[in-house]
Amino acid sequence: MAIFDQAIRRLSLSLSRRRSSLSFSTLSSNPLRVCVVGAGPAGFYTAEKMLKAHQGAEVDIIDRLPTPFGLVRSGVAPDHPETKIVMNQFSKAAQHERCSFFGNVILGSSVSLSELRELYHVVVLAYGAESDRALGIPGEYLSGIHSAREFVWWYNGHPDGKNLSPDLKSTDTAVILGQGNVALDVARILLQSTSVLATTDIASHALEALEQSSIRKVYLVGRRGPAQAACTAKELREVLGIKDLYIHINEVDLHKSPEDEEVLKNNRIHRRVYELLSKAATSAPSHPSSSQRELHFVFFRKPDRFLDSGEGSGRVAGVHFEKTMLKAVGPGKQIAVGTGSYEDLDCGLVLKSIGYKSVPVDGLPFDHEKGVVPNIKGRVLAETSGDPTQLEKGLYVCGWLKRGPTGIIATNLYCAEETVASISEDVHQGEIASASTLPKPGRQGLLQLLDNRDVRAVPFSAWEKIDSEERRLGNLRSKPREKLTTYENLLKVATE
Repeated sequence: MAIFDQAIRRLSLSLSRRRSSLSFSTLSSNPLRVCVVGAGPAGFYTAEKMLKAHQGAEVDIIDRLPTPFGLVRSGVAPDHPETKIVMNQFSKAAQHERCSFFGNVILGSSVSLSELRELYHVVVLAYGAESDRALGIPGEYLSGIHSAREFVWWYNGHPDGKNLSPDLKSTDTAVILGQGNVALDVARILLQSTSVLATTDIASHALEALEQSSIRKVYLVGRRGPAQAACTAKELREVLGIKDLYIHINEVDLHKSPEDEEVLKNNRIHRRVYELLSKAATSAPSHPSSSQRELHFVFFRKPDRFLDSGEGSGRVAGVHFEKTMLKAVGPGKQIAVGTGSYEDLDCGLVLKSIGYKSVPVDGLPFDHEKGVVPNIKGRVLAETSGDPTQLEKGLYVCGWLKRGPTGIIATNLYCAEETVASISEDVHQGEIASASTLPKPGRQGLLQLLDNRDVRAVPFSAWEKIDSEERRLGNLRSKPREKLTTYENLLKVATE
């Protein structure tokens, strides 16, 4: 590994010097130095907007993974290649003469937030949400219960997900808690023919496990009704369109209250989802054939506790649900409340798709209740009180860390525009230290600090080696790519 260390450091430093010489030929020797933490959609859109808005800015993007693109690489379903095309756009930003990417750099470990603020005029935190909300109910940590995020990372080849090893052999029934797009992605992966998945960039370890899977029934369970389902019509159509799949929806759940009628009248997305669910409920046969896999949509249920197998194994054997009803709590708003009536659903696998959660770092104000950094239009507030006059100068936020884990990839474009507009306003009003009056070391200072700590920063040119090798391996299997799924293999290829 020492050879890898030296090779990566040499590559990072030589790349930085080459980029710097290019920049200095057209810029002042003291440009505005910007560091974006997080190489997902929010980070890349921010970098792209900064490069365009500030012709003299030098932008560095750092990420804890050796690979860029965040959830586009590790979150988007493998059978959605069209969504991943945006990586081409992000690659152009990373190859810009005033931009650099450095992977394998961990905020809080490789470099602290306070150090980044000393090195750069502007620091934008866009590292997303890499943890999960908890239900806080008994049995939540039984074996066989995973978060949907972990499962998605597992089948997408994220190096932190390779060792998840969900048991797909010991049960024929899986319960997914939640009915959003991620929940539908997970259900589709469990139920889709592996011959279809084999032509995607799904991780090989996941494909092998799915080929041997015993899962035949999947229950998608939500607290509210079909009029409030959180998925989009596109995702719903895909899972409903799986070949030879039996769909079951209790028609009684499709009954609409006056409040539901109002929701559907005013929201085109919810209306379309409801129409698709209604059509699926009325057109499905009354019973599945013996060979069919099954997808059950279950509404008006919330988990009360997880059931142990009772054999001392510590494995989940089912979910104890409380039936719910909707209660109006204001104009156009209904919440699910318990009715005091309960039922059990037997299963051997549970995937919780109830929301991602961002995590704080030292020196960063953080609203633990909302799971976001307190901010006004991307400007980080010095405390969680919301006082707009108390700002962390030079510190900004974008993406899920700014607004919570909501929206699609393109939502981050508008989010980045707002944050960059705030940065531009602060630069023009002198709220950020002038690059000419207070030069900062930026990229050179960061690389020197990382070199002193023996941190192997992976530049974009090294990612291109990884990309090329994954495509080569994929071609051997008639796939778009075969992802490298361990840090060791990723770093090894990066240094070759």
